[in-house]
Amino acid sequence: MRTPPLLLLVLSFLFIFLFIFPNITTCQILPQTHSPITSPSSSTTTLDPKQIRALQSLNVPTSKDPCSQPSYQNATICDNSTPFRHVTSLTLSNCPSYVALSFTALKSLSTLHTLHLLNCHLPPIRFPSELISSLRSFTAVNSLHSVTGAWLSLLQNLTDLTVTNVQVKGSGPYVILAHMTKLQSLTISHANLTGYLPGHIHSKLTHIDFSENHLKGNIPISITILDTLQSLNLSSNSLSGEIPASIGDLISLNFLSIASNSFSGSIPDSISAVSGLVHMDLSSNQLNGTIPKFISQMKNLKHLNLANNNFHGVLPFNQSFIQRLEVFNVNGNSNLCYNRSILSSKLKLGISPCDKYGMPLSQPSKDSSADDSSDDDYSDGDEDASKHNKEHHHGPNKFVLGVAITLSSLVFLIVLMILCAKCCR
Repeated sequence: MRTPPLLLLVLSFLFIFLFIFPNITTCQILPQTHSPITSPSSSTTTLDPKQIRALQSLNVPTSKDPCSQPSYQNATICDNSTPFRHVTSLTLSNCPSYVALSFTALKSLSTLHTLHLLNCHLPPIRFPSELISSLRSFTAVNSLHSVTGAWLSLLQNLTDLTVTNVQVKGSGPYVILAHMTKLQSLTISHANLTGYLPGHIHSKLTHIDFSENHLKGNIPISITILDTLQSLNLSSNSLSGEIPASIGDLISLNFLSIASNSFSGSIPDSISAVSGLVHMDLSSNQLNGTIPKFISQMKNLKHLNLANNNFHGVLPFNQSFIQRLEVFNVNGNSNLCYNRSILSSKLKLGISPCDKYGMPLSQPSKDSSADDSSDDDYSDGDEDASKHNKEHHHGPNKFVLGVAITLSSLVFLIVLMILCAKCCR
């Protein structure tokens, strides 16, 4: 019996798919299963074996190239040196409790220029001298149980230091910064740091953040002479004194926050020289005097917070200036008021309108019902008149309304009786 041609064709295709095609596919993927850890730019250079073991001890996966395929919790950057590549940047985040940065592992990783610890509650670590020399950037955010200022001061070659939500014990800012001559960015915040702001700071700094500590004293001239400084955050400390006039020398500054301290005195006119200022927060201090008008001429300003101080007088800003700001707050200045001919109560500034003497009205809460089209915006006469009129215009008189209803009822009854009499006839 002859096999039909169609059946032969089907059997041939089945043979190819079941036996020949799988073998071809296997031959193509076999070389990939034996590929070593290599750089994307080099197929012959592998990571230093010592550093592989060090990364494994830190719970960094090394089955695949850790430099080209960072995991969710860890990230590494490597160089392209030969015969072995080396890790130059390491970020560890959300570390397991059993992980520890041993001295041996850190010595193997002495080629690091950058070390970032994020949410890694590690026991105290000791840096080998080789790593101290090579490290340029160190970050500890909600990591390490605590560190000392003396320990941080060893990292003398740093250009970037960030310590946030880590307890710094035993030393003030001066001890930490005394020998950091290359530092450009400094953040030590929420660190329980005590003492005074240092009287000498190296001039390469562009960013300073000492927020949420226990620093006291005033702002020293060592900070206001940093003409390359772009960001200064001293908020939530116990600093006092006046804002120094020399703060106007910070010509590169675009971010300034001294909120939640005990600064007193007025806003110095010299701040007008800081034309690039974008963010200015002077809130929650004891500042007084009038708010200077030059602030409205700072064209780059987007965030202005002057709340909870002792400013007085008439707010010197118009509506167009306030509306172009992303954040504006003057609430909590009980002696400050605004001119209703310039600013609408709909802005909800949190301060009273001014009376005809330029003083805050005694009952600012009633201002929300005031007529914004009032011609005399410093006079409270119109407001009193409107209250008087409201008291005498509560709608129709009740007696007149009662008489009208009675008469209407009588007319209706008479008409009804006439209609009934006609129907009975």
